[in-house]
Amino acid sequence: MNDETDQRHKERAQKQKQRVDAKIAAATEDKGLLLVITGNGKGKSSSAFGMVARTLGYGHKAAVFQFIKGAENVGERAFFANHPDVIWEKCGEGFTWETQNRQRDIAAAQAGWEKAKQALANPEIHLVILDELTYLVTYRYLSLDEIMPAINGRPPMQHVVITGRSADNAFIDAADTVSAIRDVKHAFRAGIRAQAGIDR
Repeated sequence: MNDETDQRHKERAQKQKQRVDAKIAAATEDKGLLLVITGNGKGKSSSAFGMVARTLGYGHKAAVFQFIKGAENVGERAFFANHPDVIWEKCGEGFTWETQNRQRDIAAAQAGWEKAKQALANPEIHLVILDELTYLVTYRYLSLDEIMPAINGRPPMQHVVITGRSADNAFIDAADTVSAIRDVKHAFRAGIRAQAGIDR
């Protein structure tokens, strides 16, 4: 019985390997990717920062522009901000319910975007993270007419990651890869505050 089970498993694995190998062989193009990580679940920014680690692992440069929640003290910034191959810009003064000043929030977002545009024009930067960029469109701090030309006109091998809830269809349509993180359960709703190293 075990021999038969093992044999069936081996045959299924061989067929799966053939399918996977064929797909890998068919993927021959290299290009700078636009990735959008959206949805109401936890982990959008964390996923993007994981890609920063990957980029650095290959000896490339990365730039992170953290909009809206830029005032927060987060572990990723403590780890990456002093790395010689990382540009890390805080482009906000905190969540809108904290700042309570729309004009100041708009000014911070626009100033941050001007810096982001420089990175998006720099072929030496392999990866650009536009953390919480979706909110700038939702809140009308920036228009898609301001944003999309810089993203679409970036160097051909530069990768860009956009994070945030409710990604505009323009981001989704332009993206090569889109992930929507679903909120199933969150500790905060059970009265547990944000934990250092996990949530911030």
